[in-house]
This record gives sequence, structure tokens and C-alpha cells, in this order.
Amino acid sequence: MKTTEKDTKEKTAAKKTTETKSTAGKVKAKSSAAEGLRELFVDSLKDIYWAEKALTKALPKMKKNATTENLIAAIEDHLEVTKKQVARLEEVFDLIGEKAVAKKCDAMEGLIKEGESIMEETEVGAVRDAGIIAASQKIEHYEIATYGTLVAFAKTLGEDAAAKLLSETLAEEKEADVTLTEAAYNTINFDAVEEEEDDDKSKEKKESKK
Repeated sequence: MKTTEKDTKEKTAAKKTTETKSTAGKVKAKSSAAEGLRELFVDSLKDIYWAEKALTKALPKMKKNATTENLIAAIEDHLEVTKKQVARLEEVFDLIGEKAVAKKCDAMEGLIKEGESIMEETEVGAVRDAGIIAASQKIEHYEIATYGTLVAFAKTLGEDAAAKLLSETLAEEKEADVTLTEAAYNTINFDAVEEEEDDDKSKEKKESKK
């Protein structure tokens, strides 16, 4: 059976349609995009390195705005731990033969800005403390996910020493998350509810006097 010019044109058109569909919606990679798992691992390390350094600047502001003693203590402790985590990341870079370079982390920048917005939108006291805990836990969950992935990458790449150090940080982030949860459920959230109830009663009294 002979292939006509019409058949050839139809096949060519069908091929182009298929190629268009297969590439539709795909994100175009940057010229500097990672081509292998090791490159992605290093890029992710640079990302969290920036994030941790940014956090060392954000935590003191959270501390100044917190009022509950156990929350202030938790923030102080985590600030010291975060500083050690920055140093640990530098050790990881050294272990894998890479220079410690920070690459802006959009996720952490957004989470820190959200935390600042929460503080601006809440009155000083238990309600703001509850907001600080909420913002902090979002940060912790991001870090837990990131370090969990980095540990997996390191193990896959045979970087066992780096994996061990990253696992230490992962454990610390999980512990910090538990500490924040306990602070919220033990006192702060209940104090926040009481403050709200007191405000409602105060408003009711003012309205009844009118």
C-alpha cells in the first residue's frame, strides 16, 4: 500500500499535536537547573541554609512579642539550637566538598512574613502568643519536611556522614514542634479563649450601660 502525500501530512500533523499535548503545562527549566540528584541535594542544602540564617533573625522578634514565660523560653532555646543547625549545615557542605552558600528560600521568606503579619494583627497577650505558636509550627513543619527529604537524598547518594548530621537536625525540629504543641495546649490557647471571653463581657457591659 503506497503512502500518499496526504497521509504523510496527516501523520506529521498528528505527531505535532501529540508533542504539543505532552509538553503542555510543563514548567520550562532554567539554564542553571539541576540535572542530577546530587545537584538537587546541594541546591536544597543552600535553600535551607538561607532559611535557617533568616530564622536566627526572625526568632528574636518573636521573643520580644511573646508574653508567656514558657513560650519565651521555648523561643530562646530554639534560637540557640538554630544557630547550631547553621553551623551543622556548614559542616555538611564541607563533608560533601561544597562551599557553604545560601540561596534565597521563598518558602521560609513567606512563612516569616506571615508570622510578622500575625503579630501585627493580634493584640499583645495570649492571643498573640497563640498566633506566634501557629506561625512557628508552620515553620517547623516546613523544616521537618525539608530535612526529611535531605536525609533521604544523602542516603541515596551514599553521603552517610552528611545524612547522620542532617538526621540530628531533623530530630531537633521534631522536638521543637512537640514543645510548641505542649505550650499551646497546656496554657496559651486556653488563656487566649479566656481573654476573648473577658473582652466579650466587657463589651456587653458597655452596651448595657448605653
